[in-house]
Amino acid sequence: GALSTGLSAGLLRQATYTTARLGIHAKITDFLKEQNKGAPLPLSQKAGAGLAAGGLGAIFGSPADLSLIRMQADGTLPAAERRNYTGVVHALSDIVKKDGVGGLFVGASTTAVRAMALNMGMLASNDQAKEMMKENGITGFPATLGASAIAGFFASFMSLPFDYVKTQLQKQKPGPDGKMPFAGFMDCCGKTFAAGGPLKFYTGFPTYYVRIAPHAMLTLIILENIGDFQKKNGA
Repeated sequence: GALSTGLSAGLLRQATYTTARLGIHAKITDFLKEQNKGAPLPLSQKAGAGLAAGGLGAIFGSPADLSLIRMQADGTLPAAERRNYTGVVHALSDIVKKDGVGGLFVGASTTAVRAMALNMGMLASNDQAKEMMKENGITGFPATLGASAIAGFFASFMSLPFDYVKTQLQKQKPGPDGKMPFAGFMDCCGKTFAAGGPLKFYTGFPTYYVRIAPHAMLTLIILENIGDFQKKNGA
């Protein structure tokens, strides 16, 4: 049905992008802690770790992300213009057939920037919030829940402008003159700003928040519990 459109692409995206960014972030954070001799990381290093992990993870997930956008946008097109994808494999193969392997990475740079903003907002704010709560005597599940809620907001707030531009670029089609509506990231940003000012980038924020924040919270809570389980079992 309409609610499950792009589900296969969404699952592939999570299996590639999400696992890559979380794994890379953990490795970078562990390395930085070693360099700091176990001392808490300053916010600047937390932000840097989130930016790097988000950008690298986005490269892994870019093909799945593109297929997800294309599949969801397909139903909004006139019947004659629809690609009628049957699943993520069909979408990926169709993109390669028409645009080559490089076509799988259309908008990859914008996807990476968006992922960097989301990751920095989500992971850096989560770590910072947990430290602040610990200093105020809040530990355990209440600290995990509170920090993840804060992280969910910042992940949404910081990434929506980039997500809006990314979506516009990935779903665009040539006009009657054969030209694309946007020449690239900066062109899309300029035209979006001209059309509605800075708030235009936050179009649909409530819906986006409901989509991003619960996912971020669940991810961080599950990740925290997996970490605790590993520590208890000597992993």
